[in-house]
Amino acid sequence: MTTSYLPNNEHANFPRAGFIKRFGAIVYDLMLAVAVYMVAGAIGFGIFTGLTASGIIDMAGFEHVSDLLNGTPLYKGIYQFWIVMCVGLFYISFWSYGGQTLGMRAWRLKIQHPNGQNLSMITAAARLVWSLLGIGNLWILINGNKLALQDMMTRSEVVVLSKEANQMRNWRGV
Repeated sequence: MTTSYLPNNEHANFPRAGFIKRFGAIVYDLMLAVAVYMVAGAIGFGIFTGLTASGIIDMAGFEHVSDLLNGTPLYKGIYQFWIVMCVGLFYISFWSYGGQTLGMRAWRLKIQHPNGQNLSMITAAARLVWSLLGIGNLWILINGNKLALQDMMTRSEVVVLSKEANQMRNWRGV
């Protein structure tokens, strides 16, 4: 068992975050997700360009690499899947290793299980799916216990940390 999955009792009793704080972190993280999207797109396009230049992928009558990529459903599907996976891994990695994205860190929020335990990669992936691209957070507005859809489905919660608990030394359950 790794230390990232052990309970962190210091973080077990913080109050749950409301909609406004979560929304602030979402806006901040959206800017970061766009940056990850752009970098993943550039890397994917570079790899695709390299494969066409080396002759591994035939240009099939297209004049430009971008036309081939956008005009071929298989290539376009693989490319879009690559980008979505990179953005998803951005969230999954941050949520499972320390419980905070950079936006959450700025707003002193942390995702965890109620006992303070960090999420596993699988639970973080399930949380990403259940968040429904952030729409799951709207459940907080009609739910009195400050739990979003993704919180309930993954038995997790988003808490507001104190300034001291939000320090870098508390990442990864330390």
